[in-house]
Amino acid sequence: MLAIFLKTIPFFALIGLGYLAGRTRFFTAEATAYLTKFVFYFALSAMLFNFAANLTLAEIFDTRFIIAYLWGCGVVYLIATAVGFLRGLPITESAVEAQCAVIGNVGFLGIPMFVLLLGPESAGPMLMVLSTDLIVFSSLIVILITGSRDGRIALSTLRTVGLGLVKNPMIVSMIAGLAWSATGRQLWVPVNEFLTLLGAAATPGALFAIGASLAGKTAERISVAGWLTFCKLVLHPAAVALAALVIFPVGDPFAATVMISAAALPVAGNVYMLAQHYGVAPQRVSAAILVSTAVSIVTVSVIIGLLTGGI
Repeated sequence: MLAIFLKTIPFFALIGLGYLAGRTRFFTAEATAYLTKFVFYFALSAMLFNFAANLTLAEIFDTRFIIAYLWGCGVVYLIATAVGFLRGLPITESAVEAQCAVIGNVGFLGIPMFVLLLGPESAGPMLMVLSTDLIVFSSLIVILITGSRDGRIALSTLRTVGLGLVKNPMIVSMIAGLAWSATGRQLWVPVNEFLTLLGAAATPGALFAIGASLAGKTAERISVAGWLTFCKLVLHPAAVALAALVIFPVGDPFAATVMISAAALPVAGNVYMLAQHYGVAPQRVSAAILVSTAVSIVTVSVIIGLLTGGI
């Protein structure tokens, strides 16, 4: 495990550097927002397009993989929702907490880190995890919040969900990459070098942006943040492991390893953006992101070590 932990240190050190820059106000909230926008719309999109352009849909899409991942996520989602109801929370807040319990930082942290840590072949399974998170769970939370407030699921809600998916640069870049791959043609060398150069900025830019954004978050309601961190870093990978290894065995052991490792990632920043947009428990989500990211410095290494025989 020590060897894996040492390999993850540079990634979390970059997050720490970003946190320090944000905490000292060397990087303001406005600067962090623009850096995040650059990574989201340009650098990360270039990286995802490049990965997808070098893969086929058959290499990425695996029905059993998706079923196993959805089963693991679904179990933890229901547990977090049930606990929310037992605490007397409304549907909207329970849905946000459930989102914290199953949506990890796959795009900004997982893909850049796992490609270097587990190898380029981890890109395919990671793209499938990311696609499932974006298409299924990002849509589900919008439907639950708006449906709960309106008392019904209106056509406008489904339209909002559809537009959100179409406008998401990560989804667009992956679909565009797969579409190019389907042509069977190689990217023009200058284009490939341009995408490689731009995509290389995704890893340091994303990690620094994560840290800088954490500087503006607080650890209020630490008991709830601790519960959601436990759900995300312990229950989620455990449930996904049970599904991928026992209930719906995934044919490719490496893909199962990547899936379970992805489930061990800390709470994603886009959960906070949704919570803030809809005005549903943003401080609670903020605390969950801060605590889970700090704890994941150790837990991610442990889980990857267990899965790869590094312990």
